[in-house]
Amino acid sequence: MTVPVFLAEAADLARPEFTLGGPEGHHAAAVRRLRAGERLDLTDGAGAVAECVVRDVGRDSLRVEVLRRYDVPPPSPRLVVVQGLPKGDRGELAVEMMTETGVDVIVPWAAGRSVTRWKGDRAARSLARWRSTAREAGKQSRRFHLPEVTEPAATSGVAALLASAALGLVLHEEAASPLSTLDLPTGGDIVVVVGPEGGVAEEEITAFREAGAVPALLGPTVLRTSTAGVAAAAVLQARTGRW
Repeated sequence: MTVPVFLAEAADLARPEFTLGGPEGHHAAAVRRLRAGERLDLTDGAGAVAECVVRDVGRDSLRVEVLRRYDVPPPSPRLVVVQGLPKGDRGELAVEMMTETGVDVIVPWAAGRSVTRWKGDRAARSLARWRSTAREAGKQSRRFHLPEVTEPAATSGVAALLASAALGLVLHEEAASPLSTLDLPTGGDIVVVVGPEGGVAEEEITAFREAGAVPALLGPTVLRTSTAGVAAAAVLQARTGRW
């Protein structure tokens, strides 16, 4: 059975024994129903890991003993996906799958053809849901470096990301170069832009090309915006040797 992963503060991970409380402790004790003697791994989400054993169980907390500590280095090259805002709950689906696939940074993008618009309170709620989804998917997939979900970016911000990347890519159905054949860097950031349901507008493609991005063809079929990012991530993970 796979050892479950929970989040903890970095200061707690340095202690020989401590109480895991709060939402994580409640989930471990009341939802997962861990018992004394069972194993669990705790992480701060930034690479620090503590292998632990449960010593005592409270109503909403666990007393754990740290058996071993180690640090997981961040992966390289770093994989950044700019996700055009999709309709409905497809954004959370995309975040969940990209987290499981190992994407390091997810950037919500208010593309010109995005039907969904994040404004005011809706923007705060939507961003909170994306971040919560990434956190829970990261624990489920035993990630010790949780992905960063940034503040929403405008097209100018995406262009700046592409300009500073080791490699910038824009997924496009009319691109001449397949993603599987492009030369990839061994370090730095690979930034991949995924358009919304309506696709990437011509003026956006132009801005991204001027920033140094390369249009890339993912495959012969047209994927939904919520699945294109995870498919591209899988190709890049395999080709960079991260998988």
